[in-house]
Amino acid sequence: MGFLKRILRPTAQDDAIPTSAPGSFERLSDEELQVHMGIKTYGMFELTDAIRPSYDVQISPRQGFRYDKYVDESNGSTTPVIMAAASKPILMDVFLDLIDQLGSVVDVVLETSHHSSSQHEDLYREHIDVPVLKSILMEFEDVLLNDGCTGIAIINTAKQQEVQLDEHKLLIAYGTPLDGFRQTLINSDVYPDDSIKFVTEAEHVHSSSERLYDKFQQFKTRLGVEDEHEPECGAW
Repeated sequence: MGFLKRILRPTAQDDAIPTSAPGSFERLSDEELQVHMGIKTYGMFELTDAIRPSYDVQISPRQGFRYDKYVDESNGSTTPVIMAAASKPILMDVFLDLIDQLGSVVDVVLETSHHSSSQHEDLYREHIDVPVLKSILMEFEDVLLNDGCTGIAIINTAKQQEVQLDEHKLLIAYGTPLDGFRQTLINSDVYPDDSIKFVTEAEHVHSSSERLYDKFQQFKTRLGVEDEHEPECGAW
């Protein structure tokens, strides 16, 4: 997951610190930025606190999904993908229902860009029972929905399938077949829309806070994830 240029405005409120602000956002006054960050609904679609579209709303958020593909740059292979946007009141429930398509035991990748200007860290946990995982996810729903520096991927390596709730709070399902994911979305009134555009396809801004960062640390501990680059500590 890529992150845009980070700016921190010292006068911003704790619960709405913009963490990446390209282009026109840099020309806004603090008051204009805070007003924009306070707009939560666009038509019938309600955003979480994690993300806002461009100041001139180049893309107005709406609910729906479309098919896409992921191309592996190393070998050119392609993987079919569903990308979806769901309104905040149903977003967590849809995410949990999509996870059910992966089976009873999964791997987890927790992704964070907290305190990072240009990259994110991947924190891994292998072999967790889905009922246990879903209980933890519900406990930390606030972080998952409202922190623009947190994303999570749930993976079944045997099926070669994956479900993401990314830092933009988009739902992304990878792998073959996609039929189960499609039906789950439709059952939740998230319908196919070939013309849908997502906030990631135009200028946008992420939001986080120290409060959410503290909760993220607790979430990381509860999941038992590890940084793949962090050296193991020896026992005393």
